[in-house]
Amino acid sequence: MIKKILVTGGAGFVGSCMVDRLIEDPDNFVVIVDDLSTGNITRLPEVHKDRWKFIKCNVNGYRDISAVMMAYQFDYVFHYAAVVGVQRTLQNPVSVLQDINGFKYLLDLCKNTGVKRVFFSSSSEVYGEPFEHPQNEQTTPLNSRLPYAVVKNVGEAFLRSYKQEFDLDYTIFRFFNTYGPKQSQDFVMSKFINAALAGRDITIYGDGSQTRTFCYKDDNIDACYNAFVNDYIVNDTVNIGSDFETTVLDLAKLIIQVTESKSKIVFLPPLKEGDMSRRKPDNSKMRELLGRPLIPIEAGIRLTIESGKYNY
Repeated sequence: MIKKILVTGGAGFVGSCMVDRLIEDPDNFVVIVDDLSTGNITRLPEVHKDRWKFIKCNVNGYRDISAVMMAYQFDYVFHYAAVVGVQRTLQNPVSVLQDINGFKYLLDLCKNTGVKRVFFSSSSEVYGEPFEHPQNEQTTPLNSRLPYAVVKNVGEAFLRSYKQEFDLDYTIFRFFNTYGPKQSQDFVMSKFINAALAGRDITIYGDGSQTRTFCYKDDNIDACYNAFVNDYIVNDTVNIGSDFETTVLDLAKLIIQVTESKSKIVFLPPLKEGDMSRRKPDNSKMRELLGRPLIPIEAGIRLTIESGKYNY
């Protein structure tokens, strides 16, 4: 029996990668919605065109999303649509808050149209400047004050509330830095790779001692897909990210080495807000989902470059 699946934000980086994986199964039919404000239509699949449909749609507009939901009566929803990127969301704080409307509209429609489970792309940003390291899903306090992170936390609260009151099942994916082919240049990994390949200076905010982890997109998608097909992490939360921690400065040096670039590293004043000093998930639940080792960072960088799809 065909499973009808909605992917919001499906022309975004991670959303489009999930679409690619979902349509590999001939028993899935995927409707991709995106308002293309940050999504890119060139990320849509090039294969299995009988297994997906794209609809330009603003999830935060009730008339838009209700027309889609009522027409298809979906079995599952992957809600990946969002205003993304810390700096973009700091510059557009009111537009970020509009995503709260999207949660309410989408979940009301889900409970009324028979959706079995909602998969939500939350973010590591909900942890803020963490008191616990690595960050564990159950014990690390959610203390960020940034608009983007607050809205993601509100989305998580919506899901727990709709489960309690309407028995709508959910899974929360807290995404840490994910990279790979099709990522836009707004993010540190793709920004550094593009600069190195072009021989431009690589700019770093502060002294580069802030640490991050970087998860190759296949690890993210495989773990999330396994949660979907195997009914894992039902009504629960899972960190999706690598646990290999590196400084931003060491990342820049590694990319210069891998690309054999002549780029120079240039240091800029630290950001006033949004640049946390450390970020690393407790990813033990993700490792169980994945069932294989994560892709090492140097291998992931090489895969990204070899794909030729790094200039979005």
